[in-house]
Order: sequence, then structure tokens, then C-alpha cells
Amino acid sequence: MTVLVLTIDQRDSRHGVDRVPAALELLADIPVLRGFERTAGDELQGVLDDPAALPRAVEPLLRDAGWSIGVGAGPVDQPLPAHARAGSGPAYLHARNAVTAAKTGPWHLRVVGDHPGARQLESALWLWAAVLARRTARGWEVADLVDTGLSYDETARRLGISQSAVSQRAQAAGLVEGRRARELVTHLAATVLAPQEVS
Repeated sequence: MTVLVLTIDQRDSRHGVDRVPAALELLADIPVLRGFERTAGDELQGVLDDPAALPRAVEPLLRDAGWSIGVGAGPVDQPLPAHARAGSGPAYLHARNAVTAAKTGPWHLRVVGDHPGARQLESALWLWAAVLARRTARGWEVADLVDTGLSYDETARRLGISQSAVSQRAQAAGLVEGRRARELVTHLAATVLAPQEVS
């Protein structure tokens, strides 16, 4: 059984407040195989088996910009314990290596796994991170409303601005590119999670 283990470490934690509780709140609604929890100190960990859960977990962490994110793709030792932090196996080792590399890597995010698609998944996540990094507070305001299903016209009325202004903010925030990137990350995560054929 292939899973994605996320090991997430707070950056510069010695000089700031403990942000793990806030991060756990952000991740509380993500569909998981094993829920996110603090492992030790300023680190948290969760186990995913749903490809759509990966972008949902990563996006708020990238938006917060205070985390090193390691994604380990691979099998886990069975039976999988009830708590994410108690698990073991290749996916956990990959996640540990990934979060260590993420501390000095692009966008503080790395993916490690034996599947050949792991590198492609990492590349897609980096490109998506680059789109999200350019969003201003106003861009996120529009993105959040559109993500709830509102049209640009409805978003404009909610914000008290013109539809043209919403379109301009959406373009500057890379809403279309961000949506496509999220779809690509989901697709590549599904590829990595799919059982590999044995030749």
C-alpha cells in the first residue's frame, strides 16, 4: 500500500512562537488516512492516501510561508498504527529525508519516493508554490471567495468593487494558473499512489 507521509517542520522556531497548534487547525478538515499531529517539538506529521488531499494540505502551509514540507511517497509497515507519528516504513524514511532537504530547497518543499513520478510531483508543487507566492492579500481575498463557488460578479458584490477589479485581481493572483496547478498536483499524486505493475 503506497501512501504519502507529510512531515512538516516549523522554520526558525527558536525565534518565534509555537505555530503547530494553528497549523493543526488549518489541516483539521483534510481527508487523511492518519490525522496530522505533533510528533516532537515544532514538527507535525500526517498520512494521506487520497491524491486530492495533498494540495489541500500543502496550500495553507505554503500560504503561511513558515514551514519546511517533506512529502514521502512509498509503502508503510503494516498494520499501520492509529497515530501517524507511530508509523514506520519506507514512506516515513522518505518523508524524513524530504523535510531535511526542504529546509534548504526551493520553496522549502521536497518530495522523496521510489516512484519515478515523485520528481514530477515535486516539480509541479514548486511551480504551484511560485504562483501562490505572488499573491497579495487582495489576491487571496478574491481567491478564497471564488474557491467557495462564487462567480466573479458575486465576488465583486461581496467585496463592494467592480467585476473588472475582481478580474484584474484574479489575473494578478494567478487564479487560473493556480487552479490548473492544483489539478496537476492531484493528478501526479494519484500516479504516485497508484499500485505499480510488476514486470
